Amino acid sequence: MARAKQQKSQLQEYVEAILWAVALTFVLRAFVIQAFRIPSESMVKTLLVGDFLFVNKFEYGPKIPFTHVRLPGLRKPRRGDVIVFQYPPDPSKDYIKRCIATEGQTIEVRRKQIYVDGRKLSEPYIQHIDPNQRPAALDPRDNMPPFTVPSGFLFMMGDNRDNSYDSRFWGPVAMDLVKGRAMFIYYSTGGNSWWNYLLKTRFDRMFRPIR
Repeated sequence: MARAKQQKSQLQEYVEAILWAVALTFVLRAFVIQAFRIPSESMVKTLLVGDFLFVNKFEYGPKIPFTHVRLPGLRKPRRGDVIVFQYPPDPSKDYIKRCIATEGQTIEVRRKQIYVDGRKLSEPYIQHIDPNQRPAALDPRDNMPPFTVPSGFLFMMGDNRDNSYDSRFWGPVAMDLVKGRAMFIYYSTGGNSWWNYLLKTRFDRMFRPIR
C-alpha cells in the first residue's frame, strides 16, 4: 500500500514538473523570446537562408495571446531595427525585414536610393544584385513616389533590395502584426535537409548579433 502511494506520488511529481515546464515554455515564447528560422534570401547579406535566430518579444511590448492587446514595452521600433512580423496579406506567415521608416515619416525611392524625410539614407547593410532600374510605372522596386507612413505603422524592406518582396509592394506593417526584434543568430547551416545540417554548420555565424 505504502509502495503504491510512493509510486503515485512520484508520478504526480513528474506530471507536475512537465506541466510547469510546458507552462514556462508557453510564457517565454508568448511574452519574452521566440526562435525563428530564415527561409528566404530577402535579407542577404545580413541574414542567410538557414540562419536560426532569437526574437526579443519583450522590447516592443508583447501581445497577449489570441488578443490585439499589447503590453507596455521598453521602447518603440526604430529605423534600422530588424523585425519579425506577421505578413499583412496573410498573418499566418511570419516575415523578417528591416524597419526603414516609422509613423509620420515620408519615404521615397529614387533610382534604388532610399530617402526618408528628404534625406538620403546611408545603408551599409544592403546589397543590389540587378544593375537595371525599373520605372515606377512598372513596379516600385527601384522608384517609388513619396509615401507618408500612417500612425501605428512601419515601413519594412529587405536588405537584399532587388530580391525582396516588402512594403514597397504590399504597404506598411501595422504594429499589431509586429512580433519582436531579431537579436542574434544561435545556429546557422547551409544544409538543405536534416541529415546534412550538422555537416554544413556555419560556425562563424553562430552567436552573431543582428544589426
